[in-house]
Amino acid sequence: MKLFAVIFTTMAFATLLAVASDKPSMPAVGSVAPGFTLSSQEGTQVSLDQYKGKWVVLYFYPKDFTSGCTVEAHNFQRDLEKYTEKNAVILGVSVDTVDSHKSFCTKEGLNFKLLADPDHSVVSKYDSVMNYKGMTLAERNTFLIDPTGVVRKVYTKVDPTKHSEAILADLQQLQSN
Repeated sequence: MKLFAVIFTTMAFATLLAVASDKPSMPAVGSVAPGFTLSSQEGTQVSLDQYKGKWVVLYFYPKDFTSGCTVEAHNFQRDLEKYTEKNAVILGVSVDTVDSHKSFCTKEGLNFKLLADPDHSVVSKYDSVMNYKGMTLAERNTFLIDPTGVVRKVYTKVDPTKHSEAILADLQQLQSN
């Protein structure tokens, strides 16, 4: 009976480890960015593959119309021309709907793409999921992806007030190397 208990406990532990290892991990610097296709605020499908040859600022944010997310989006909008000059595009991702993104962009005057991930598929691929007061939201993380599709910089626990400037500085440094 003791042997059975030991075997059962060992198998249960091994199963738990296997399940835990199935959780996607955050793409590391130097790895190929996971591909995706999501709907934008315009209702069009947007794929990461569409931006081969360009730098991509893929930023995840919790929720449309919230203070930190609005500040972060305004700063990206303010610096949009600087990103364009550096051959970079900005793609924002949250678990909000296309309609929410459309309203947010209209109200806040945003001219870059916001992508809807209501089923959490892409936020999960990028290990950028958080739970807040019983809601599943995107965690505020950003991935700077080079023109070949490789992750060159990962930003976690982002300060939305200074984030755009930090990315532009890093983009300048990466492009001068």
